[in-house]
Amino acid sequence: MALFGEIFLSEILSKSVFDPRGEVIGRVMDVVVVKGEPLPKVHSLIIKRKKKLFEIKWDAVNIFNKRIISTSLYTGGLSPYEQNKKDLLTVRDILDKQIVDINGVKIVRVNDIKLEGYGASAVLLSVDVGLRGILRRLGVERWSEEVFNFFTARLPQNLITWNYLQPLKPELKAITLTVARQNVSELHPADLAEIISQVSREEGGGIINDLDIETAADTISELGPEMQVEILNQIETARASDIIEEMSPNEAADVLNNMPTERAKEILENVEREEAQSIQELLGYEEDTAGGMMTNEYLAYHPGLSVKEVFVKFREDVLEIQDAKYIYVIDAGEKLLGVVTLKELILAAPDARLEDIMEHDLKTVAPDVKEKAVAEKMAKYSLVAIPVVSGEGEIVGIVTIGGIIDWFLMQDKRTKRRSA
Repeated sequence: MALFGEIFLSEILSKSVFDPRGEVIGRVMDVVVVKGEPLPKVHSLIIKRKKKLFEIKWDAVNIFNKRIISTSLYTGGLSPYEQNKKDLLTVRDILDKQIVDINGVKIVRVNDIKLEGYGASAVLLSVDVGLRGILRRLGVERWSEEVFNFFTARLPQNLITWNYLQPLKPELKAITLTVARQNVSELHPADLAEIISQVSREEGGGIINDLDIETAADTISELGPEMQVEILNQIETARASDIIEEMSPNEAADVLNNMPTERAKEILENVEREEAQSIQELLGYEEDTAGGMMTNEYLAYHPGLSVKEVFVKFREDVLEIQDAKYIYVIDAGEKLLGVVTLKELILAAPDARLEDIMEHDLKTVAPDVKEKAVAEKMAKYSLVAIPVVSGEGEIVGIVTIGGIIDWFLMQDKRTKRRSA
């Protein structure tokens, strides 16, 4: 077998294959690949002759390069080929598949595959994810290179060697970089969510499964409602429950509200009792109301506490609270009496009591107030959070500026869907 120079898959597809007499016995349609050391190697060529597929094993290939491909077989010696799921095919399973480049926080596509000789074998050396691969498949790479040279520019190479790719399997939906798996947790959850939204649900679920629980919860929170449900539906119940438990109660309630009732119940039953109770409290409110937007995690203390005592409690409690811009003052029945900003707390004398420094003129909303009205009231009074108060005056939660931003983003998405 002779293999000269570099070869790309696009250069041999549809290329004629000659028998020992120099007669064409078919055209290359695909390449079967098997695991090899150190790189995947070519097992056989799939050719098409008179609308039928045949297989030529690698040991029957005499010459293999971009100019000529020949075999020691004659027409009568060809073996019929039936496609099956067990074979790994370059065109069906690799070409045009996405590569999840988590280190680069992007998705790229396999535009071509580079092959090279290795001993008596041909191996898959790298994948082309750049412009060259596209131009090569269109048959205009050389012309494009001349155009680039005319403008004293260089047509870039963008190859990823096989050493950096996850092991392949037949009918895979996406290819993942090995380095990415090692460093995935270092990415911001929003970046991870962007990547997951661009790959198959199976691959997205795999990425979530590789994350620690905290990062997984933050990432799920950044996904759209439909994808949240699809990802959590394919994850084992115990892990899905751990992720839900790690989320803030309002985020967890939003996710569970969008899930089938039985699945939501199954997940919630595995959540710790205290966390599950907080989530269930929020599930009872309509999604487009203050109750549906609010979180029931906030800082609330009794009016008789001194500033010094509040700081002691604050240092412990703030670790569990995402939004701690205000301290709410409540009586024994959780009736809201007043509010203290962190700035006022810091400037107050250590012996001063909350009831002495709290603001009595409270801006609140009822649980059934619509989202838009909540947003307008917060904007009017420049609030970063607003308490949600029941008819009896009890504080049941707070709507944060983050919740308002999420609402505006969802409004924007709904508008785009309507205009599409």
